[in-house]
Amino acid sequence: MSIITGRGDSGETDLLFGKRIAKNSPRIEALGAVDELNAALGLARATGGDAARVGLIDHIQESLVGLMGQLATLPEDEAAYLAKGFPLIGDADVEWLTQTAREHEARGIRFTGWARPGAEGSVARAALDVARTIARRAERKVMALHDSGESVPEPVRLFFNRLSDLLWILARTDDGA
Repeated sequence: MSIITGRGDSGETDLLFGKRIAKNSPRIEALGAVDELNAALGLARATGGDAARVGLIDHIQESLVGLMGQLATLPEDEAAYLAKGFPLIGDADVEWLTQTAREHEARGIRFTGWARPGAEGSVARAALDVARTIARRAERKVMALHDSGESVPEPVRLFFNRLSDLLWILARTDDGA
């Protein structure tokens, strides 16, 4: 099967469970921002680093894939999503981000004023800063979806705030991880 289907030529795209919506809907805007975040984290991951850093980014990316599944499901299809056993972002994921951020923060942060990504000559740190800014955009898009009347679970909304904090910290730690 070819990836080129032409189904999106009319300005609509597919969600899970056979639903179609406009490509410029708040839900697709949120999904697109999360997809961009996942790609930016892939860049940060590809800069190398120790196994712990790569594992941390991989865990975050795995969470984002599940989160995209949640966002790609309309409220009326939530029961079908749950029945399939697909992953959900919950309170434990938000707590994991909070704890991980605190652990990295305790290592010591080199704070020298306003962030100037790339100023230290580290591609890894600059990539983490790019991911951080995209995480903030994803947070705004998810909040816009929620404010549009389509309820987004609180853990999903909080996830991006905690993630952007963690990415800020990681971009300022000595090892970038």
